[in-house]
Amino acid sequence: MAKIAEWNKQFRIGVDSIDDAHQKLFSIVRKLIHLSEDENNGQWACAEGIKYFKSYAIEHFTDEEAYMQSIGYKGYEMHKRLHDDMRYKTLPALEKDLLESNYSQESIQHFLGICLGWLTAHIMIEDRAITGKISNKWKKDNAGKNMSALEDALTDTLEEIFRLQIEIVSEHYSGENFGNSIINRLTYHSKDGKYVQLFFDFEESLVLQVVSSMLGMHLKKMDKLVINAVRELSQQIADQVAIHLHLPSQYQLESNHVMTADQFQQEFSTKYFDYNLLFNTGTGYFAFCIQLE
Repeated sequence: MAKIAEWNKQFRIGVDSIDDAHQKLFSIVRKLIHLSEDENNGQWACAEGIKYFKSYAIEHFTDEEAYMQSIGYKGYEMHKRLHDDMRYKTLPALEKDLLESNYSQESIQHFLGICLGWLTAHIMIEDRAITGKISNKWKKDNAGKNMSALEDALTDTLEEIFRLQIEIVSEHYSGENFGNSIINRLTYHSKDGKYVQLFFDFEESLVLQVVSSMLGMHLKKMDKLVINAVRELSQQIADQVAIHLHLPSQYQLESNHVMTADQFQQEFSTKYFDYNLLFNTGTGYFAFCIQLE
C-alpha cells in the first residue's frame, strides 16, 4: 500500500495551493502506512496520525471549496457533496470503526485503504475537472428521497439476512479497496434492450461470518462452497432491491457471476454508476453499486 501512496506529477492539477495540500495528504497517508506496519508503534501513534489526517483533509476541503467559488466553477455543488460525504459520513464512520475495535489492524486497513483510494480517485477526476483537464465523473447525484429510500430498504434487508447492525459509510463509494473481498455482479435485461447491473462487494471476513452462521459451522477460508453462498446471498439481496427499483415486471435476470477486483476497478474507470453505497456491518465492509442503462 505504501507504494501507491507515493506522490507523483500526474496528480498535479496546476493550482499551487491545492497541489501542495494534496501532496501533504499523500505524505500523511504514507507515514500512517509505515506506522501501522511497524509493530513497535502503539495505538496512540496511529490515533494521533489519523486525527491529524482528518483535520488536515477537512481544512483542505474548505480551502478547495473557496477556490472553486472564486473561479465560478460550475461543478461546485456536486464537488462539495462529495466532500460532505467524506466529512460527515465516511470519516466519522471510519473513526467509529477504529475506536470500537481498539485500533485493530483490520480497522486501520479500512481507514487507510478507503482514504487513499478516495483521495487518488478524487484528485485524478474531480479535482482535475476544476481546471478543465477532464470532465467530472459524477454527472448527477441521486441524493434525497430516492437515496434515502434505497438506503433504508437495503439496510433492512442486510440486517435481516446478515443478522448484524448496519451503518452507512459512504453514499459515493468509488471502488476503494477496504480489504480482501469477493465481488459479485448480477445483470438484468429488459425486452427493449435496457439493462441494470447490480454489484455486491463483500469483505471476506463478513462472508465467512455470515456463511458460517448460516451453515452452523466455522469456516476459515474462501472456497467453492463460500463463493456459491455469496452468489445466493447476492440474489436474495437483489430480489429485495429489485422490488424497490420495480425490476420484476420490467427486467429478467441474465447472469450472476463473480468478478475480479481488477474487473471491478475497470468498471469504475470507464462507466458511470447511479448508486454507490458502502456499509460497515461490524464484522466486515460491504459495497453495493447500481448501473442503470
